[in-house]
Amino acid sequence: MNVLSGSFGPYCSLCIRGASGSVRNVVKGRNIVAKVQPSSRSIVSSTRSNNNSNGTNKILLLTIKPQGCLKNIYSRSLKIERPLARTLLVPQVVICSQHARQMGILSRTVGSVGRFLRIRYLVLTGAVSGGVAANQTYHSWKQYIPDIEWMRDFIPEQSTLDRMAIPFIRARELVDKIQLPEKGWLSRKFPAMKEFSQMLERKSDSGNQAMLDVIGNAYQFKDTETGSNSALPKIGNIFGKSDNKSGSLPDNSRENVNDEILEMQTKYQKEVDRLEKENRDLRKQLEIMQRKTGKKRKMNLSLIDMYSEILDVLSGFDSSYNTQDHLPRVVVVGDQSAGKTSVLEMVARARIFPRGSGEMMTRAPVKVTLSEGPYHVAQFKDSPKEYDLKKDSDTAELRREVERRMKKSVRDGQTVSNECISMTVKGPGIQRMVLVDLPGIISTETTAMATNTKEGIKKLVKSYMENPNAIILCIQDGSIDAERSNVTDIVNQIDPTGKRTYVVLTKIDLAESNNYNPSRIKKLLEGDLFQMKALGYFAVVTGKGNSNDSIESIREYEDEYFKKSQFLKQGALKVTQTGTTNLSNAVSTLFWKMVKDNIEQQADAFKATRYNLETEWKNTYPRLRELDRDELFERAKGEILDEVISLGAVSPKDWEQLFHKKLWEKTATHVFENVYLPAANADSVGEFNTIVDIKLSEWANNALPKKSVEVGWDVLHQEFARLAESDKKNTSEHDEVFRRLKLDVVNSCKSSHRWEEKALESLRVMQRNALADRLVHEKKQWDSSVQFMEETLKEQYDKNKRRLNELTGPGVWEQYRHWSHRTSDHKNRLAVKHELERLFKPQNKHRPSLSQDELTAVRQTLQSKGTEVDIEFIKQTWYHVYRDWFIQKSIQQCNDCRKGFYLYQNDVPSSGMNCHEIVLFYRLQRMLGVTSNALRQQVKDEARRLDRIIKDVLDDFSEDRDKLKTLITGRPVELAEELKKVRQIQEKLEEFIEALNRDKQ
Repeated sequence: MNVLSGSFGPYCSLCIRGASGSVRNVVKGRNIVAKVQPSSRSIVSSTRSNNNSNGTNKILLLTIKPQGCLKNIYSRSLKIERPLARTLLVPQVVICSQHARQMGILSRTVGSVGRFLRIRYLVLTGAVSGGVAANQTYHSWKQYIPDIEWMRDFIPEQSTLDRMAIPFIRARELVDKIQLPEKGWLSRKFPAMKEFSQMLERKSDSGNQAMLDVIGNAYQFKDTETGSNSALPKIGNIFGKSDNKSGSLPDNSRENVNDEILEMQTKYQKEVDRLEKENRDLRKQLEIMQRKTGKKRKMNLSLIDMYSEILDVLSGFDSSYNTQDHLPRVVVVGDQSAGKTSVLEMVARARIFPRGSGEMMTRAPVKVTLSEGPYHVAQFKDSPKEYDLKKDSDTAELRREVERRMKKSVRDGQTVSNECISMTVKGPGIQRMVLVDLPGIISTETTAMATNTKEGIKKLVKSYMENPNAIILCIQDGSIDAERSNVTDIVNQIDPTGKRTYVVLTKIDLAESNNYNPSRIKKLLEGDLFQMKALGYFAVVTGKGNSNDSIESIREYEDEYFKKSQFLKQGALKVTQTGTTNLSNAVSTLFWKMVKDNIEQQADAFKATRYNLETEWKNTYPRLRELDRDELFERAKGEILDEVISLGAVSPKDWEQLFHKKLWEKTATHVFENVYLPAANADSVGEFNTIVDIKLSEWANNALPKKSVEVGWDVLHQEFARLAESDKKNTSEHDEVFRRLKLDVVNSCKSSHRWEEKALESLRVMQRNALADRLVHEKKQWDSSVQFMEETLKEQYDKNKRRLNELTGPGVWEQYRHWSHRTSDHKNRLAVKHELERLFKPQNKHRPSLSQDELTAVRQTLQSKGTEVDIEFIKQTWYHVYRDWFIQKSIQQCNDCRKGFYLYQNDVPSSGMNCHEIVLFYRLQRMLGVTSNALRQQVKDEARRLDRIIKDVLDDFSEDRDKLKTLITGRPVELAEELKKVRQIQEKLEEFIEALNRDKQ
């Protein structure tokens, strides 16, 4: 169907009207009405009649309503541009092959599809715009969503989860292997149980044995139907294929499990040690960085914690500028077993100290910082672990740790230590203060104590009490006579006015139960019994007689006792003088009063000390950088590690040359004396080669590999020492300070480093194969061997010649030049030498040793000339004379064989030249080359092992403060250390004063 559409003008309709008259053949069945309408939009259809033989075209003008199948066509015709409409005037054929109704259905279908497509576009557009709006809303809300990226560090990866699931899978497989007892198993066991019950009722004399027999029968009972063992052995066999009747683990399985457990423990312990080491290194680097930059992390600490840190720093401060530690602290002193530790535990409200009956438990000063907190916990200054004092297990572990630290601080041969153990206790209702528990004063030394223990304890206690701002807590045992106290005289001597002393009477309940005189108690608590004065007196109860009682129960017992106390009712005690609570409040009030009164004065004193130290440094060391002991150690550590790294810069050629030279220095004498010299006196070439092969094989199997490893070890450490010494050329004054440290590190590494044992076997095989090769392939190898032999012989000749000259004394020219002369021994040696040299003239060959006849003849000849010597004297001289002659002869033979490679290669028998000695030195030279190459390959691994050993040694040195003090010493170091500590103390004092002022406001 050809459809033409467009807009038609009035002239077009006239043309169509003229032609319409001739149209007669209208297709029947067409529901189309033809009308001629001017200026109307029409569709021109032309139908070519098949019956028209002329080929005349019949033109039909059809005016069609835009409906049915032509509706869409009509609407499309309106969109055609005007110029295109001119082409539509040409008559065309219009074919309408469908019924109008069908055309309408098609048109409506097409229209519905179009409307649907428009709706789809609207939906898609709305969805896109909605997504954009939702995305914008999400980004606006995203800033309020918390960041949970940190959870990735705590959520294990999928591979980790898979590894964790493996044990559960194995456990399920293990459970599947368990064989439960069959039905009726328990009923079959009832006869045995019944027999066991009857045995118990009879209570026979052999009851125990019968019980064991019955139990054994019960467990070893077999099912009569199946003949299988009972369920217990089957369950026991799940761990291994064991046939034992007990069902326990087999020995080999148990050993394997134990080995695996030990291996895991060792692995985890190594990992823990590594992490602790990294933590220490990071802390040290952080401290050094903070000192360099001046920036420090600010942590929110309480006043008492800040004050405790100041005391910790001051405990290790030793100044020569008379700036002593005069900061307040509470010093707990008393006789042994007077209850000092119990009073401190009552104040701290926890059993934090080890306890013993009748023995010394406090062996070192323990500084306890008390502060108030929501949880009752304890912590050491140098450890992040917290101990929950509400748990008995943690409290027991804390006591063990305190005891362990005390024993560790006590040096060999001593009973007590001056090293202070610092810890913190926090809890609800605890008064803020710092207490120091000291060892108790003793009257007599036991055999288990050191000889100076009594005086040492007194000296330690006085050193703490002599602080003019220390609060003395004098502990008196109320259950014994006051005259037996040893501490009262010391306290009275240190604080005669009693302005900073509190007297605490312990075990007051025992005194009352022992019918102690109340008036005496009253005099003691009023200060009338002794000449010693005190600021206050208190009576407390420290226990109920059992060391396992809790502090809460003791405090309740103390409250109940003072409510019913006869001493209190009789006026011997005052209410304000009783109880641990009143004692804590009074001591804490005085403590903070003294802190506020003296802290600024101490800060000014340390400021003046800092000024003096800085002035001394500028005047004494103006060009020297101020480095303390830790910084010097880090600098020395870096230089030492750089020197180890420099070992990798040594070229392989240099390593081989060093090994070659050192190995031949160590083995040349052995080869000359034990291999070459015995073989050179052989009568034939075959005998010479046989002796050489035997000697070299024995040497290669036993001594040579060990000697090679020793040479490798020596060369490695000599090269490391050489690198360390070469750095001294560009050193400053500070490098001389830690020179001793570097030397000690090198010596410690030498004692710890061992060459890998596997190298022995590989060296043995290579050296044995190299020494077995007797074939010289090239002229170059021959010449090298000749040169090697000549150099070796000349070295031996020079060494022997020097020794022979020492025996015979200086010559005529040396006597004249050095103004010396020969001794009688020199003259005898010279006479024996001349007489022995005459033995070589009759024959050109001689054995290395003299015969008895030759010795007798030489001695008699010398006696006839007036020289009296013994046989041993002649042998000693012959040793050097023979070698002098033999080496000269060998050197001449070596020169003769210099051009003998052609004769050797072609095996010319009539040449008369014996060059088999050249082959020996070729074999030795080849062995040296192979060994040097092998050691050069092994030295890389050994250098890495040496690097690890050096790092371990340096880590050990960094933890040993005493060793560092002995190795890194000198006035510059000591002055820098004092400056560092004074600055640290001053900064902490200023921070504390600032916080204290804020607290006042």
